[in-house]
Amino acid sequence: MSRSPPLSRLLPFPVVDAAWDLALVPALAGAVALPVAPPVGAALVALALGVLWFHRDPERDPPTGEETVVSPADGTVSVVREEGSRLRVGVFMNVTDVHVNRAPLAGEVREVRHRPGANRPAFDKESDRNEQVAIDFGEYELLVIAGWFARRIHPSVEAGDRVERGDRVGHVSFGSRADVVLPAAVTREDLLVAEGDSVRAGETIIAERPDDDAEPSDADAERSRNGS
Repeated sequence: MSRSPPLSRLLPFPVVDAAWDLALVPALAGAVALPVAPPVGAALVALALGVLWFHRDPERDPPTGEETVVSPADGTVSVVREEGSRLRVGVFMNVTDVHVNRAPLAGEVREVRHRPGANRPAFDKESDRNEQVAIDFGEYELLVIAGWFARRIHPSVEAGDRVERGDRVGHVSFGSRADVVLPAAVTREDLLVAEGDSVRAGETIIAERPDDDAEPSDADAERSRNGS
């Protein structure tokens, strides 16, 4: 994503590049309509500004610590469930939330897959069948799921790209959900969020991976000596 889109200096907030294309038509139509039909022109200009505001892209400050897993999206935790041996945490993005998605962990993108599907509301339990884009990092997977209105998922990474925790990996327009299928080592005891919690992309810690290099406790060492 470019950090210097055209006319960005006129806005009090940064936006993703795609926002300018979406806002162009209502902005031009509003400019034409203002002299002849001021209410209509003003409404169209307001719509263009609303589109830009929806696609705002603020900077974020990821926490330190290689074992921390951060939220992939702004919004409310709507899904916490087991899928086989893995945990899945989903974040529902309301229309007022920032819709830029970020990497929960550092890693290399192995594959980006698009799957067409239905368009159920993103908070609906049937929304798992919706259109979605999966970004596979091998150790974990990020799935961006379209809602009933959101049909524009824009990944900004591709296979072979290396990202750090909290880096931008794409955005989605007009309401959706972002789920992360956590690394296999992460258990429910490692989760730091629950359904209903509010989170911020790239900043809220949703889990902590076990530290495989941690020193064993005295109790663990004793059990190991006893063969238990």
